[in-house]
Amino acid sequence: MTAAAGTPGEDARARPIRVAGEVPGLFAPLTLDLVPGRVTCLLGASGVGKSTLLRLLAGLPTGVDFRGTVETAPAALMGQDAGLFPWLTLRENVGLGARLRGERADPARIAALIAAVGLEGFEARLPANLSGGQRQRVALARTLAEDRPLVLLDEPFSALDARLRLDIGAMAVRLLAGRTVLIVTHDPAEAARLGDRILVLTPAGLTAHPAPAGPVPRPHDAPGVLAAQAALTDRLIA
Repeated sequence: MTAAAGTPGEDARARPIRVAGEVPGLFAPLTLDLVPGRVTCLLGASGVGKSTLLRLLAGLPTGVDFRGTVETAPAALMGQDAGLFPWLTLRENVGLGARLRGERADPARIAALIAAVGLEGFEARLPANLSGGQRQRVALARTLAEDRPLVLLDEPFSALDARLRLDIGAMAVRLLAGRTVLIVTHDPAEAARLGDRILVLTPAGLTAHPAPAGPVPRPHDAPGVLAAQAALTDRLIA
């Protein structure tokens, strides 16, 4: 991560991040703990409750009968849709959070974040004039601009083609280094590449799966990544 992106203070990074409870009919009693400063990938089939857990950590409505407790921290959320305002330029979208709070975004920091995601020279473009991959990189820069100790990624790469998924996923974990990150995904390959920890959610509950050796992001064709991908796929289809 560039110095301009900033990292949260040690106190913020060390606070517990935990969901403990159940949603009858969705998932059994579980405890989800996030390790401070690390990337946790939450893997599961569609409809199993992954996004519900993420929304609980984000403090957002879930529409379900959750019975339990949540310990969380100020969070930045990046979803499947880039969520860009079509009438704002790229630069204005990156600094949108500050604008909505009635604050003035730091122009130098916004410029550094735009450069960090490889979009220098595109600052004045509107979202309609950006590709899907470029829009997701704008969303990543906006997420970084929030400078939160907790970052929640809800399948943000799922609509991208294979090459962009690899490139932008790797970019995200590099730029988010040092933050507590939860990536929700249904893709075993993504979990094997990007997770310091891998958790698998099924209707029966939450279980850990050994992560491949080596720092994230891992090469997609590393033997350990391929083996973990196969094992995780087996768990999902069992």
